[in-house]
Amino acid sequence: QVRLVESGGGLVQAGGSLRLSCAASGSIFRRFRMGWYRQAPGKQRELVADITSAGATNYADSVKGRFTISRDNAKIMVYLQMNNLKPEDTAVYYCSANLGDWYWGQGTQVTVSS
Repeated sequence: QVRLVESGGGLVQAGGSLRLSCAASGSIFRRFRMGWYRQAPGKQRELVADITSAGATNYADSVKGRFTISRDNAKIMVYLQMNNLKPEDTAVYYCSANLGDWYWGQGTQVTVSS
């Protein structure tokens, strides 16, 4: 069983920064592809960024150059550093773990004011 708990969301002005954290449980964490997804009101959940067990990263075009995903296997943590935030980044952000089966956190709200 894998449990994911996000933190770090909040309200920020456009151009500001936030760092999301995801605390994971599970002894096989280092084998998981970890990711951050987001869902805005009335829209489908979309991939923001993910990172493989080897550290290879992938980003949505809309966040390239602004967001950075990282992981710390020793601490069993995944992070999303978000810089130069825009109002269109407003959404609930979810941490995910994928090893065939998918696991999701409860989500954390990010609101960017103009």
